[in-house]
Amino acid sequence: MRLSPDTLDRLPDAVARPGYNRDKTAIGIIHFGIGAFHRAHQAWYTDACLNAGEGGWAICGVSMRSATVAEQLNPQSGLYTLTQRSGESAETRVIGAVREVLVAGQDNDAIVARLASPDCHIASFTVTEKGYCRQADGSLDFERAGEGFYPLLAEALAQRAEAGLPGLTLLSCDNLSGNGRILGELLRAWLERNDAQLAEWFARECSTPDTMVDRIVPASAATDLDDLADALGMRDEGAVFTEPFSQWVIEDRFAGPRPSWENHGAQIVTDVTPYETAKLRMLNGAHSLLAYSGLDAGHTYVHEAIADAELRELTDSLMREEAAPTITAGADQDLSAYADALVARFANPALNHQLIQIAMDGSQKIPQRWLETLAAHQRDGQQCPAILTALAAWLRHVRGDRREVEDPMAQELAAAWESAGTEGIVEAMFGPGGLLASHWQPTPSDRAFVTALL
Repeated sequence: MRLSPDTLDRLPDAVARPGYNRDKTAIGIIHFGIGAFHRAHQAWYTDACLNAGEGGWAICGVSMRSATVAEQLNPQSGLYTLTQRSGESAETRVIGAVREVLVAGQDNDAIVARLASPDCHIASFTVTEKGYCRQADGSLDFERAGEGFYPLLAEALAQRAEAGLPGLTLLSCDNLSGNGRILGELLRAWLERNDAQLAEWFARECSTPDTMVDRIVPASAATDLDDLADALGMRDEGAVFTEPFSQWVIEDRFAGPRPSWENHGAQIVTDVTPYETAKLRMLNGAHSLLAYSGLDAGHTYVHEAIADAELRELTDSLMREEAAPTITAGADQDLSAYADALVARFANPALNHQLIQIAMDGSQKIPQRWLETLAAHQRDGQQCPAILTALAAWLRHVRGDRREVEDPMAQELAAAWESAGTEGIVEAMFGPGGLLASHWQPTPSDRAFVTALL
């Protein structure tokens, strides 16, 4: 037996389920990249709004890479369970906010129709850093963009403009500093090349607020799904598992209506910057350190890595001594308390958050997570030993002789190692004209520190 609208009444009484009429709820949000994170985060907040009586905010998910999520959720009419785990306790509820999942490349006409519908007010995104198709200098890679969401959005916006409909709020929920600003600039570049008049309409009618999202959502293992099936008495192929903590900070700059997410824990603010900077440099920065250094130390999960005394010391140093001093905290932010909470979250053994999952796509992540902190300290004549240690672990990882490297730049990174060798790899990666050149330029001392660890 499988989870579906017809089997909801057979679930155990302790499992909460949607308290609203899903069939009468219009689809008001189209979400690109409907992976586990979206289902445990934005869809969870939206489901809470629907349960509170708000209408018109059902979600149409769009899979950009494969049909896997569509195959998991569509036979279940979009229903799935979310289980919050902490220590030995677990709490499961059914999320009903997702109505359907479409697949880019297969269902393009239907995706455009959903976006162009008068019912739609928001398009949101968790497509990962590489899904924005940026070149090394941050500009749009038009060739790659042609295979992403840009043509679909452009066609839908053109239809809305022609029909006299209002613009959309385009809500990036990816781990990019200034994610809304970046999305707006990239989409504007696409439109200006292909339809200058539509670019003007987009600038006038649409908005791209910045956001910060935070919730640890490990990939669901087969054993997790099997154990859940035993507990529920039925299979849920789209189940997600997460921690109790969740944070969503959104810039108050919407083009039209929106759900009252703030009634369920989200923060609507005038400036997201302090929150996103703390998350990127402290949480994500520490996660990446634990991933590469933890894998080299023989660990599999985050909770194992943070229990390693040496890695715990490096993590504390990165968060408190290196990242935190570079952040101008908001009025209600306590960065020391934030670091304490992060360590506690990392240590949660119920999550089984795989280090190899965090290690994916490092070339797209470490500029925001590490290099900006390095640059800030360099301006003050200071070095960051913890981040440099993590940087050496990443360089060992992308050399490709320890484990498979999942990264859009894997071939370029391996080629750099081949041509530069141990003595030249730091400069080849981070020096002027390097693959990941940034505002941080490694000094002779930096190069010596990292090279000694390779």
